[in-house]
Amino acid sequence: MDMKKMIMLELRNRDPAKVAEMVVDNGLSQSGEVEGLSDKFVELEFLSMKNGGLNSLAKLPSLPKLRKLELSKNNLSGSFETLSEKCPNLIYLNLSNNKIKDLSNVEALQNLKSLQSLNLLNCEITSLKDYRDSVFELLPQVTYLDGFDQEENEAPDSEADDEDEDGEDGVGLTGDYDDEDDEDEDEDDEDDDEGGEDEDDEDDEDEEEDERADVQGQKRKRDAEDDGEDDEDDDD
Repeated sequence: MDMKKMIMLELRNRDPAKVAEMVVDNGLSQSGEVEGLSDKFVELEFLSMKNGGLNSLAKLPSLPKLRKLELSKNNLSGSFETLSEKCPNLIYLNLSNNKIKDLSNVEALQNLKSLQSLNLLNCEITSLKDYRDSVFELLPQVTYLDGFDQEENEAPDSEADDEDEDGEDGVGLTGDYDDEDDEDEDEDDEDDDEGGEDEDDEDDEDEEEDERADVQGQKRKRDAEDDGEDDEDDDD
């Protein structure tokens, strides 16, 4: 599917001015340019156009709120002046698996003053001697290059941190609820045991009363028979 059609499908009749995220990975550009986007996407903060066959960003519209841009697996080699003009608030840029060969290709990124993280993995530029030191020197605003800072510390994964925090909170809440449930179950079990004992006692009492009634009935029967025999003797 081409890029323009994919963007239309992603919109689903929504107002472009209200869209904050757009993912059109594998949406091929027929011209090698950005297609289907316009200046109407004023609220767009995240844009992913991986593997789109892009050769140029010249037709990228103005995206003033864009903060994260995914452009890996394209055919881009330079001319990134457009990014600083159209996306001045960009903080994350992924240009991995493109045709970037030397420092002059990324020199224009100096104008992206808010850029904090840059990915150039699997580009020819990474084979240059002192590649990392040179890029950090050229782009002093960048903190993380290919996922690591200058001291080789890995970039924090904010989403993973959020998941961990949520997970810990979730476990804590679950644990509390489990304890309460266990206490409730214990109380129910005690009530059931007490109720069972009461019922057993009542059953025993009923049985004893039945036995006593049987004994008394049999006694009255014997007394009646004895009285009958006495009367016969008197007649004789």
